[in-house]
Amino acid sequence: MSLKEKIDQRRTFAIISHPDAGKTTLTEKLLLFGGAIQTAGAVKSNKIKKTATSDFMEIEKQRGISVATSVMSFEYGGKLINILDTPGHKDFAEDTYRTLSAVDSVILVVDSVKGVEEQTERLMEVCRMRNTPVIIFINKLDREGKDPFSLIDELEAKLAISTRPLSWPINMGKGFKGVYNLFDSSLRLFEPSKTSMEKEIVEIRDLNDTLLTELIGDADTAQLREDVEMIEELYEPLDRELYQDGLLAPVFFGSAINNFGVLELLETFINLSPPPQKRPLEEGEVFPEDKEFSGFVFKIHANLDPNHRDRIAFFRICSGKFERNKFYNHVRLSKKMRFSNPTSFMAQSKNIIDEAYPGDVIGLYDSGNFKIGDALSEGSKFRFKGIPSFSPEIFRELVNKDPMKSKQLDKGIRQLTDEGVAQLFIQQPGNRKVIGTVGQLQFDVIKYRLEHEYGAKCDLVPMNFFKACWITAEDQANMDKFQRQKANSIYFDKQERPVFMAESQWMLNVAQENNPGLQFHYTSEFDQ
Repeated sequence: MSLKEKIDQRRTFAIISHPDAGKTTLTEKLLLFGGAIQTAGAVKSNKIKKTATSDFMEIEKQRGISVATSVMSFEYGGKLINILDTPGHKDFAEDTYRTLSAVDSVILVVDSVKGVEEQTERLMEVCRMRNTPVIIFINKLDREGKDPFSLIDELEAKLAISTRPLSWPINMGKGFKGVYNLFDSSLRLFEPSKTSMEKEIVEIRDLNDTLLTELIGDADTAQLREDVEMIEELYEPLDRELYQDGLLAPVFFGSAINNFGVLELLETFINLSPPPQKRPLEEGEVFPEDKEFSGFVFKIHANLDPNHRDRIAFFRICSGKFERNKFYNHVRLSKKMRFSNPTSFMAQSKNIIDEAYPGDVIGLYDSGNFKIGDALSEGSKFRFKGIPSFSPEIFRELVNKDPMKSKQLDKGIRQLTDEGVAQLFIQQPGNRKVIGTVGQLQFDVIKYRLEHEYGAKCDLVPMNFFKACWITAEDQANMDKFQRQKANSIYFDKQERPVFMAESQWMLNVAQENNPGLQFHYTSEFDQ
């Protein structure tokens, strides 16, 4: 099979949503219909003790939420599908934003009861920045929610995107009977099942078929015909190019936990979604069909397998062909590296691979060489754009509760902050450590993982900082003077770059006005 055929075969996308919209459940059901798993575990079900396949960290299992990005691959309909299941919680938005840099399209899950929520709007802003193609899945139709037409209006108004319904529900809540697929003009009725895939009961190609009335009754048949007629009048026909340009979002309705509407979504996604796309560089672009191999790290996860204390870099292949044991150039370090155990993912399950192609997300065992955003290539010094980093908003001092475990604590916090969901700042003399995050929940996760994965107990004491600013200067004398004057507010990041911890917006403004020879950066991603 040629490189182009390999590329055309692949689909790499993220599933994103506001917390508790059903994103992880939908992920599982896609895996179920794709044959990748045989039984789905309901995340919050008391009857099923097995937790969701994509939630593999212990704290995720306890809380019933996703706080780490999972990668899952399976084959369906002649395509190799790579799903990236992202954290829904807003405190982990930075991890989700980075993940969006590694996909070619997105499925956005919306709760039919709550409609468009704040986090949904933020995620769509990131998608629009990259013109990422989006398919919307309106979930939880088994509950009494908002009117479908009202939901469509809300999507267009709040997400600033045109929509085209491709499936339509028959009733909602207790009366929910199934979905009509406008894409291929078929009706599929299902029996609800939370744990296994139900076979389709009936397929009707014509809404005027008398069998339809026998199955769902006169009233529901009349309502469905009226709704479909209204959709055809109100909404433009599906335009594949507009969808792939990120301007038009196909919309599906269903109930992921009961398997309603998931198959329609999957089959249409296979038909519509784009194969791996080009990626922007700081200078130019890289295309999947380019023969030279390239790719970048968008996430690092320590202790994916707690028994082996491993550190995995999640790596998106952008061009060419990756081969096991072949030497590649680590662009930032100007260092040749080869990988003897590259892996593919099925949540926490990993399989060693010999080769991979554009669109694939692979795991590279890392001994500390990688940072988020790092690139590998066969020679060119690629630097990829669009991997965001944010100045922290909340700060806590790390206080060791067991001096005998100082080494474990130091190793643990460095590895965990390498993952990108928190940042570590150190003040000298004294080796005072401060962690900065964009959300409170990250501190709970860090504290839990330090204790259970590294055996180190700590307290996280609130710090009265407003913002962390990386500082640079063309004249070193200006830098030295500022660091002397603001010694109590100067920390260093893990790359030993100076960081000014401003206690308020006013103090930051004063520091900037009094030091015109300094540059204050609100992200660590600046040219050095």
